[in-house]
Amino acid sequence: EVQLQASGGGLVQTGGSLKLSCVASGFTFDDYSIGWFRQAPGKGREGVSCVSSSNSSPFYPDFVKGRFTISTDNAKNTVTLQMDSLKPEDTAINYCAAKRPGFDLPRRGNFYCSAYGTHLWDSWGQGTLVTVSS
Repeated sequence: EVQLQASGGGLVQTGGSLKLSCVASGFTFDDYSIGWFRQAPGKGREGVSCVSSSNSSPFYPDFVKGRFTISTDNAKNTVTLQMDSLKPEDTAINYCAAKRPGFDLPRRGNFYCSAYGTHLWDSWGQGTLVTVSS
């Protein structure tokens, strides 16, 4: 059984940083995609950063480009999301998700790593809350 454990959320001021971690268990870290999604109060779930093992190009939607960085540590089955220059609109519960085999993110990241692709991910973690104060 695939399990994803997300952690690292908290309260920061505008312009601050947080690092989220997603530890995966129950599958070998090969041919996978891991994505970070978020859901703000009263809104739908949206993708914020996704990465696949098959290529080295993560996908970022425009609203986080230059601010968020996703990275993987295959030895530790961990994917981290470094979030910098945080804004109040980044306040949300953040979830990590997994898909095996992985997606072709360079070609279809704008679909899979978005609200439209959430139903295609196999496993989801429990969520960690990020609150950015103004």
